[in-house]
Amino acid sequence: MIAFWRSSVGKKNIVAVTGAILIGYLILHMLGNLNSAFGPGADEARVDWYAHWLRDFGEPLLPHAFVLWAVRVILLSALVIHITGIVQLTKRNRAARPANFPAKRIGRSFESMAMLGTGVLVLAFIIFHILQFTTLSIHVTPVEEGAVYSNLYYAFQKWYFLVIYVAALLLIGMHLRHGVWSLFQTLGFDNPNRNPKLRHGSTVFVLVLIVGFGAIPVLFFTDVLDPPNAAAVITSSIGAVGSLTGGVA
Repeated sequence: MIAFWRSSVGKKNIVAVTGAILIGYLILHMLGNLNSAFGPGADEARVDWYAHWLRDFGEPLLPHAFVLWAVRVILLSALVIHITGIVQLTKRNRAARPANFPAKRIGRSFESMAMLGTGVLVLAFIIFHILQFTTLSIHVTPVEEGAVYSNLYYAFQKWYFLVIYVAALLLIGMHLRHGVWSLFQTLGFDNPNRNPKLRHGSTVFVLVLIVGFGAIPVLFFTDVLDPPNAAAVITSSIGAVGSLTGGVA
């Protein structure tokens, strides 16, 4: 396994697989976020119920929040391996170029040329997102542990948080559009006959993610979704929840 990782081919395959894991999480995260569209509820917001369910999943066979933390460990490991592999591959590619390499890169999309830049910005956004909605370390708007719907509502009443998240989604979309296509190439799914479908499919997939994630902040900001009611916030706060659904990524 170590020899496989050390080879450029192996490293590219591992980067592709870890990327697929992160993409799979994004899909589940988007679906979880869409629970917010059901509103505050009479007693408890649906997204708050979902956050509780994530923590309780696997009980009593497994300890409380065991599955949630297992998923977090897997995601963190995948992210670290993914970033490490990309950095090492980039260094190898640069080291392999002759001095004063004059050749102009032809046929590359803007997304492919901006992958490192968008990757760094997306990583910065992930850290910001975790601080705001998981650890609740950002107190610009009211935040309360367990009150996911309330935390989202008050955050996205602020125009600057809406702008930050929409901008981040566009960066994620740029990164993923090329990333998904590269994943298919690396894992050997591409060929001249299906390449156009894979490219179009990657674009459609990215658009679905952007709309799915972006809809909730916009609905909160435009007051299409009702403010949280006191009963729902109290009910949600009974259980300590630092869930994976705490915002838009």
